[in-house]
Amino acid sequence: MLELFEYVAMVSWRQVVMWMIGGLLIYLAIKKEMEPSLLLPIGFGAIMVNLPLSGAITQIENGVSEIGVLDALFSFGIETELFPLLLFIGIGAMIDFAPLLANPKLMIFGAAAQFGIFFTLCVAALLGFELKDAASIAIIGAADGPTSIFVANYFRSNYLGAIIIVAYSYMALVPIIQPPVIRFCTTKKERMIHMSYTDVEVSKATRILFPIVITIVSGLVAPKSVALVGFLMFGNLLRECGVLNSLSETAQKVLANLITLLLGLTVAARMQAELFLTGETLLILALGLFAFVFDTVGGIMIAKLYNLFAREKINPMIGAAGISAFPMSARVVHKIGQQEDHGNHLLMHAIGVNVSGQLASVIAGGLILKLFG
Repeated sequence: MLELFEYVAMVSWRQVVMWMIGGLLIYLAIKKEMEPSLLLPIGFGAIMVNLPLSGAITQIENGVSEIGVLDALFSFGIETELFPLLLFIGIGAMIDFAPLLANPKLMIFGAAAQFGIFFTLCVAALLGFELKDAASIAIIGAADGPTSIFVANYFRSNYLGAIIIVAYSYMALVPIIQPPVIRFCTTKKERMIHMSYTDVEVSKATRILFPIVITIVSGLVAPKSVALVGFLMFGNLLRECGVLNSLSETAQKVLANLITLLLGLTVAARMQAELFLTGETLLILALGLFAFVFDTVGGIMIAKLYNLFAREKINPMIGAAGISAFPMSARVVHKIGQQEDHGNHLLMHAIGVNVSGQLASVIAGGLILKLFG
């Protein structure tokens, strides 16, 4: 009993706060169904690593180091960048680039929606963050969890845990954050613009060549992006080649789910109270939101600019789908269009921009590595 009291006495208020944060993430995952495959293991892991003398993380007793399982997984899966890259294979296998290939100009809006990344990088640097940390924080704006992990780990950012939590939290909050931003940036008349959709048949050869060509071009422009883009495009090639359907399905379901589960638990290794509960974490939370909002605004504004010169107007809301949160952002745009006019069907256009945003965010991550690596 005495030992129990001594153990309880070792619990700090910071650890209790982390238990509450972990509980909140679990609540959001179960009750609100917000990215449950990721937030639930992150939340549970946050509780595990903030127990006194937790065996889940490395402890030193009498000068002897006992490696914790989460630290071992972190070294194996994240420091080597293995987990995010394997997850990219699954994501690539899920994505159908046909809407983009049928209407290539949609890539413009996916690229424009990365504006917030570079703007936030400058702001973070001006606020005093080291350049490597500023670059890692800025990539949150892409709403692309695996890219955030890859970039932050590549730069050995001091705020890896906070960056990952903020990135995935904002991904989960897309249906809450984006609608007011979209409405603020557009008029009712603009939101009611109809866009015709012609189902253009994309040849199998085009579908197969696309991931190969994108990998080559990306590698020539930003060599450090080859791992990021290459694994994403390899997953897509599995999908489109037509001879590896079972592997494609495995990548989409088994591989993606398993890696997401391990990723969530592993990330928690960097959520120890003394590392996580800092003023910088709150600032990262604010900067992440700033990047996320300005990515959305960037996509919309370029769409509005396009309309100044285009004969056939587009609905500027589709520019907001250029962030990488696939397919949530496209659904948000479609839903708002339906609220304004039940006959307004924007889903296929928004999906095209959304998949281009997924690709653009990965390329943006590669450019960040090239410019500041």
